[in-house]
Amino acid sequence: MAELLTATGLEVTYGGGASLFGPLPGVKVLHGIDITINRGETVGIVGESGSGKTTLGRALLRLIETSSGKITFDGQDITHLPDARMRPLRRRMQMIFQDPMASLNPRHSIRRILTEPLFLHGMAHDRSAAEALVRQMLDRVKLSAVVLDRNPHELSGGQRQRIGIARAALLRPDFVLADEIVSGLDVSTQAQALNLLKELSRDMGLSMAFISHDLSVIRAICDRVYVLRYGKIVEHGPCDTVFSNPQSDYTRALLDAIPLPEINPDWLNGPALGDAA
Repeated sequence: MAELLTATGLEVTYGGGASLFGPLPGVKVLHGIDITINRGETVGIVGESGSGKTTLGRALLRLIETSSGKITFDGQDITHLPDARMRPLRRRMQMIFQDPMASLNPRHSIRRILTEPLFLHGMAHDRSAAEALVRQMLDRVKLSAVVLDRNPHELSGGQRQRIGIARAALLRPDFVLADEIVSGLDVSTQAQALNLLKELSRDMGLSMAFISHDLSVIRAICDRVYVLRYGKIVEHGPCDTVFSNPQSDYTRALLDAIPLPEINPDWLNGPALGDAA
């Protein structure tokens, strides 16, 4: 498979700098991470709270600066690319946040939330064109167009998460980072969101990094997995191999602490339940 996003020797340090009393030590959160995400594949990033999962995801998207290492996207070194040169790549690298209520402007209608990025990135040049694209995407994420005139607080948690998915997918990115996006949803709504991501990934040829602490979700949706502990990768490989025959004591401890149920292969393909508008 062709590589889309790679990181080598990636390190992130928080804090540090100078003071009146001399240099302040920083706290190193990531320690020499090597990770590869190929075109069209979904990669899981798993670990306990504080393992560095979210920091790694944000570093890959250049939302935070790295202290060492190299990040390559589609063959281009973006490690310290200036904002002006990074901006054209933002459309191609999207993020779906854990808490859509915090990432969706509460003062804006869903129509404005979804159409403004299209204008910003030059994907629509008038209101009618933008509205047509938005309505097509709402249909794909199984939401009625009546949500366009609502504000985020008027939607359920599952609906807001689908708006977050729609907002990312509308820009037709090459890479999507999904950070714990189903952790606050009930099981049936989780299945809907995961099924949407699988459909969009397949139909649009997306590459995805899926951050989660839930090993059963990782196994259901991901092709490969990286296991993080204290900012270091302790194991990686195909999901089936890692979960059936873990080589790291830490991975085995995670599996023992959170037993994996036998996955029903039809789990993500069952009847839609719940909160469609």
